[in-house]
Amino acid sequence: MFYYRLVACDVLTREVCHCIARSPHAIDPVFTEKGEHDQPNAMRIHLQTIIDGAQEKEYDAILLAYGLCGNATVGLQARKQPLVIPRAHDCTTLFLGSKAMFTEHFGKNPSQTWASIGYSERGDKVIADDSTRQHLGLEQSLDELIELYGEENAQYMLGMLRTEHGSDDVVFIDVPETRIESVHDRIRAIAEAEGKPVREVTGSIRLIDQLLAGDWPEDDFLVVPPGHRIEAVYDADEVARAVPISA
Repeated sequence: MFYYRLVACDVLTREVCHCIARSPHAIDPVFTEKGEHDQPNAMRIHLQTIIDGAQEKEYDAILLAYGLCGNATVGLQARKQPLVIPRAHDCTTLFLGSKAMFTEHFGKNPSQTWASIGYSERGDKVIADDSTRQHLGLEQSLDELIELYGEENAQYMLGMLRTEHGSDDVVFIDVPETRIESVHDRIRAIAEAEGKPVREVTGSIRLIDQLLAGDWPEDDFLVVPPGHRIEAVYDADEVARAVPISA
């Protein structure tokens, strides 16, 4: 048995609690609020404070149930314990259970509106009207993005995240283990009132389950060793890498 500190967005509360109950390890969870990623720099400071505070206990690792989340997790530093984070751009990958499912449902239209039980029951927004462009600064010029992220990353970001909306529907990610009919009905009613059909796709707790079980295949998870930090890779596969803090 290992001892983990888990830091997660509260939109994943139901899924995380379900998986904690199944995990063979001892897990201490802490949740951040849904809206924090709207201010990624402040959220990064908050997350790093939680990470640093975990040094007081003998955790074997600190688990992060996030994606890049508007760059809020980019730059987070591992101290004496490794950090473990899914290779995901945002929480939709965690609700869907894999990068492949994210690519299937959001790859051609990353600005697709969506909802889930966990997302919709927290905060003011029931349906996610994606504001990733603003969080990542994609209203900037190509030259400005190249200066910040490098040419290859900048071109990828523009190609993926400036995609026009391909449809007016709402993707409802239905995680079977955490479906609540009253919340589902509310999502459908709000979407229909806005003239948007709801397209249901089946979600999965696979990534969250693996994260909490200590099962971290390299294709799905980044393990950041002590003395390293998270660096973003704006592609559909690697997503993030670990680099020395001094780099």
